[in-house]
Amino acid sequence: MDLFGDLPEPGKEKDVETPVVSEAQTWGTVKEDFFSDLPLPSSTIETRGIKRKSEDDSNEALYSDKKENLYIIQGFFAEKKGEREEMQDFHVVIDDFHKQILDLHPSVSRLSYYAVYDGHGGVRASKFASNHLHQNLAQKFPKVPLSQIEKEIKRTLTEAFKKTDEEFLKQATKTKPSWKDGTTAIIVLVLQNILYIANLGDSKAILCRYSKKTGKHVAIPLSTDHSPQDYTERMRIQKAGGNVRDGRVMGVIEVSRSIGDGQYKALGITCIPDIKRCQLTDDDVFILLACDGLWKVFSSEEVLSIVLDSKKENEKGPEAEICYETACNKLVNEAIRRYSGDNVTVVIVSIKKHS
Repeated sequence: MDLFGDLPEPGKEKDVETPVVSEAQTWGTVKEDFFSDLPLPSSTIETRGIKRKSEDDSNEALYSDKKENLYIIQGFFAEKKGEREEMQDFHVVIDDFHKQILDLHPSVSRLSYYAVYDGHGGVRASKFASNHLHQNLAQKFPKVPLSQIEKEIKRTLTEAFKKTDEEFLKQATKTKPSWKDGTTAIIVLVLQNILYIANLGDSKAILCRYSKKTGKHVAIPLSTDHSPQDYTERMRIQKAGGNVRDGRVMGVIEVSRSIGDGQYKALGITCIPDIKRCQLTDDDVFILLACDGLWKVFSSEEVLSIVLDSKKENEKGPEAEICYETACNKLVNEAIRRYSGDNVTVVIVSIKKHS
């Protein structure tokens, strides 16, 4: 089974058609479960023999602990309030997230964390998530060798989301009146050279990869929108006793998964994220995360064009990486100019090989 679902398998781009065909396909629902063939988190019983050895060898190849084999990554960001009365977006950029985890196994030499949270109904849920989700993840992160981490990481990410949601809702109900805030979330966790992407709602992430077949850069979608208009999402909402009117849960909430939104949790809105995995390759250039304030007025192809043009203009300078900061600012400014009508937050993570 291909763990990468609809993403090009590393090293086999020549067999893959250009991933970005249309905007609908780019952001369509991904049915593949990237973790479906991995051991369940509870499957910790030691097994003996050739099969176990081959699994460990395969994982060691994916999760190299040699620093010289790791791609160099660095996060950049920009944000603007836009036409909204308050800034409800928050972001987190932690290149050295591994330094925040106590007793991390020494085989883990790189762990990075990037996130964008787009609040609705107020600023409290997005602010709370930006302060607590990565901390909850750090507390729960497996302290096992690299070869064993993948057995636990889906559960770890899910539990971090659930704990953050539970903590926020507990605090929200203590106030009078109760807080009604909610937030989307898109996070990219980089473990060695592997991306783990977890998301709720309609904030998105893409990966820019050079296609040897077409000779062009393509945008690979790393996340799936959670809209109440999607069949699977709508069925869950209706089964819980909720309904979808005018494309919104109970005619109010535009997303079907979120942190917060306590008054709708019993009606089918869930905090359980979609989680996907992607292996970085020599052809990867950058990762981009953004709230829907950007995607309302930009296609993924336009985003790639602006970032790559900025990179080309600055690539020979003494501080070539500054191009990504410039690109972040160009994107948020242009989104506002195009009347996005929303807060706009962009995070770019550059990827390059050791020289």
